[in-house]
Amino acid sequence: MDMDYVTSRLGGYPDGGQPRLAFGGDYNPEQWPEEVWQEDVALMREAGVNLVSVGIFSWALLEPAEGTYEFGWLDRVLDLLHENGIRVDLANATASPPPWFSRKYPQSLPVTADGVRHSYGSRQTFSASSPEYRRAAAALTQAIVDRYAGHPAVVMWHVHNEYGCHNLPDYGDYAAAAFRVWLEDRYGSLEGLNNAWGTAFWSQRYYSWQEILPPRTSGTWVNPTQQLDFARFSSDSLLECFRAEAGIIRAASDHPVTTNFMGFNMGLNAPIDYWRWSEEMDIVSNDHYLKAEDGRNFQELAMTADLCRGWAKGRPWLLMEHSTSAVNWQPRNIAKAPRELIRNSLQHVARGADGALYFQWRASRAGAEKYHSGMLPHAGTDTKIWREVVALGRILKSISEVAGSTVDGVQVAILHDTDARWGSELDSHPSMDTDCIAETRRWHDAFYRAGISTDIRQSTDDLSGYQLVIVPMVYLITDNGAANIEQFVANGGHLVVTYFSGIVDANDHIRMDPTNGGGYPGAFRDVLGVQMEEFYPLHAAETVRLSRYGEGAIWSELGKTTTADALAVFADGPAAGSPAVTRNTFGEGISYYVSTSLGTEGISRLVGEVAAAAGVGPVVADLPAGVEVVKRSKGGTSWLFVINHGADDVTVPVHGAELINGTAAAGALAVGGGGVAVVRQTS
Repeated sequence: MDMDYVTSRLGGYPDGGQPRLAFGGDYNPEQWPEEVWQEDVALMREAGVNLVSVGIFSWALLEPAEGTYEFGWLDRVLDLLHENGIRVDLANATASPPPWFSRKYPQSLPVTADGVRHSYGSRQTFSASSPEYRRAAAALTQAIVDRYAGHPAVVMWHVHNEYGCHNLPDYGDYAAAAFRVWLEDRYGSLEGLNNAWGTAFWSQRYYSWQEILPPRTSGTWVNPTQQLDFARFSSDSLLECFRAEAGIIRAASDHPVTTNFMGFNMGLNAPIDYWRWSEEMDIVSNDHYLKAEDGRNFQELAMTADLCRGWAKGRPWLLMEHSTSAVNWQPRNIAKAPRELIRNSLQHVARGADGALYFQWRASRAGAEKYHSGMLPHAGTDTKIWREVVALGRILKSISEVAGSTVDGVQVAILHDTDARWGSELDSHPSMDTDCIAETRRWHDAFYRAGISTDIRQSTDDLSGYQLVIVPMVYLITDNGAANIEQFVANGGHLVVTYFSGIVDANDHIRMDPTNGGGYPGAFRDVLGVQMEEFYPLHAAETVRLSRYGEGAIWSELGKTTTADALAVFADGPAAGSPAVTRNTFGEGISYYVSTSLGTEGISRLVGEVAAAAGVGPVVADLPAGVEVVKRSKGGTSWLFVINHGADDVTVPVHGAELINGTAAAGALAVGGGGVAVVRQTS
């Protein structure tokens, strides 16, 4: 696929063949009197908006009664946008069935694990397995694409919205029947299912497919493999809905089709396997919202953007939604500080996004999201938000040449498998404090602080282009994934594996020899050269001293090295004397094992040593504290994004032409507190 795919497929080469970064957001004109629309497009032009998403939650207006469609208002909106040079990402509006539908087809409403059927009145209240919903969604999609496939404003199709966000897994009878079909297809026989689920435990053996149910609430823990398979099934059920609707669109239009992902938000209770879904996207797009009270939320933003780039296989992707300021759904919806709007947006672009879109254009007057910020706030244009929106539009235009470029020179991959995350979140585990995302973030943050760029990939991806691979709490690993990682090290790669990794196989069965055991960490024992015999989770807030690297928290292990050298041992605590950090030679490569959760200083020290041994360094050396630098490249040109997350002015040692202010950087680039610079470098 052409690296310019996003910008070119979205009509990104207007006057003079110049590339264009997408800028805009969700536009909901149906929430406003029609006389407001002219003002909207005039202000969009002032801000430099060039792409808006339309119709996402418009089903009730587009189909007021079954089979009766009213498109007049949407015709006028699309015509108006086209007349003003604003492109449209047109939704098929299937995200939220209208009240008339749910009332007419109550069996389409989802059922919780406790057997409670949800009512309508919010959004996305449907069962993915409901034939009534699927039939109605297909009919609406067909009607929309029949009418608008040739409309000149439409450059992209937006299927549904944030799958899995509020349409949580359905445990009702429709889902039960579909789950059985899915299981029979996966295992082929009841014998295969019983072996995979370990049903000899607790007298759970099944003798008929009809006996099998979703993992509904029971007296105690439900079979963990049943829970894991139900998460896989739930993701696949929604993916079937996407495929059906996308197929209708693709039959009539060659414009790209997407749906908006949600970063790391899809855990076991709201399962979507984005790695699997990304294969179906013409353009990978994502929604991201900062956690306002997280003191390092900019690092979480960077990690999520790295994940999006992984889904896109390194190609440019699209930031479909983020916020100009406060959101409406956090415990304390804190407004963004001055310049934070611009800094957040350009941080996504730095890490591979070919555009920055928001929810939403105009802040709503009514409804559950009326306190969610918009590009045009309640207070109007004489505001901080509006001034920064306009400034961002100008900045994106000034750096438009970066469109189609890719993040360059990444030598470190952090692995994050969906099944491993879901498996780690199952119940009846050694400690409630283990958290796959938190541990992943600790390692990403250590590289971020060191100025070293990282990709986030799956265990089964091609790892040969990396010098160093991190495996943070990849609890479940497939045979293929384990073999791929082992081969990476054997071929000369450097590997770091953390505690509670490689423990179980794809069916959540402990990796062991049934006769001789073997110990932990299961799939990685040989490549790491360690044999751990017992987990010793720590008490809440407990820490243990290490002989090096400071302290460990959450976890410790009793065990020994086999071929590895111990770089640090537990100096106290229940596993005193056991290896805490080890180093092993395997084939042509080097592997490390960390059997606890290191603190910030300890993990930074270890990352420094590991990176140096692997020959990995920062994008720009000697950066001031709080400064992030990411490089995008295309052809013989590179662009350094220099982002100052601190309050103080800094000087950064880079050369090139700074695009935002039009100045030259001759080895000493000044970047103000909270500011951003984009520097072109030509080889």
